[in-house]
Amino acid sequence: MAQQATPVRRARLGRTLGPETTAVSGAVLLLPGGDEVSGRRPSPLLATASVRGLGRRLAHAGREEGLAVHVVHYRYRGWNGSEAHLAHDAAWAADEAVRRYGDVPVCLAGVGMGGRAALRAGGHEAVNSVLALAPWLPDEDVAAPPEPVKQLAGRRVLIVHGTNDERSDPELSFRLAARAKKANRDVCRFEVHSDGHGLHHYRDEVFSLAVDFVMGVLFGRSFSRPVEDALAAPPPLGLRMPLAAGFGKSLRR
Repeated sequence: MAQQATPVRRARLGRTLGPETTAVSGAVLLLPGGDEVSGRRPSPLLATASVRGLGRRLAHAGREEGLAVHVVHYRYRGWNGSEAHLAHDAAWAADEAVRRYGDVPVCLAGVGMGGRAALRAGGHEAVNSVLALAPWLPDEDVAAPPEPVKQLAGRRVLIVHGTNDERSDPELSFRLAARAKKANRDVCRFEVHSDGHGLHHYRDEVFSLAVDFVMGVLFGRSFSRPVEDALAAPPPLGLRMPLAAGFGKSLRR
C-alpha cells in the first residue's frame, strides 16, 4: 500500500475582526504568542486569546479609516530555532495582505513570541510599523549572533513590556530597542511598572497606547504627547518611558 504524503501545513489569516470594510486602507496583522520549540499545530482558540481583545479595540478605533484586522494562524506552535517558523508565517501574512488589499500600509502586532516574530519580519516591504507587547527574546549568548535589528530601519517601532514579566525578560527587549534605536530614531519602548507578562493590570492603558500608535502610523493621526516624547527622546529615556495609569482616557471619543 502506498504511503500517504504528509499534508503541507499552511498559515492562514483569520476573518477580519469587527465589521468588514469595503475599502481597506491599512491592515494590522495580529501575531499570537507561541512556544520556543514545538512541532504541534496551535489550538485556534487558545492561540488567539492573547490578541483578540487588542484586535477588537483596534478594529473599533479604525473602522472609519478602513482598517482591516486579522489574526495570523501559524503552521506550528513553536519558533523552532533557525527555522523561525513564526517569523516566516508573519512574512507570509504580510504577503497575503498585499494580495488581498493592494498597496496599503501594514502593522505587525505581536504578543510574547509573536512579538519576536513581528520584530523579525518587520523588514517586509509592506510593513511600515511594528508593535511588540512583552516580546519573548532569546537570552544573549556570545557564541550566537544577536537578534537582528537592521530590518527595522525605516519602520516605526513600539515595544511595551511589564517590569515584572517573569516569562519574557524585559531587560532583553530594552537592549534590543537600544540597538535598533542606533540605526532608527523611530523606535520607542514603554515600561508598565509592576505588571507581568500578560499586562493584565494595566490592560486598558496598554490597549489605548496601542490604538494611539497604530492610528498614527497607519493613518497619519497625531500621536499623543507621551508617544511623541518617547520617539523623540534619546536613549535610555525614550526606551524606558513609563506608561501612566489612566493613559488614554482623555483621548477617547
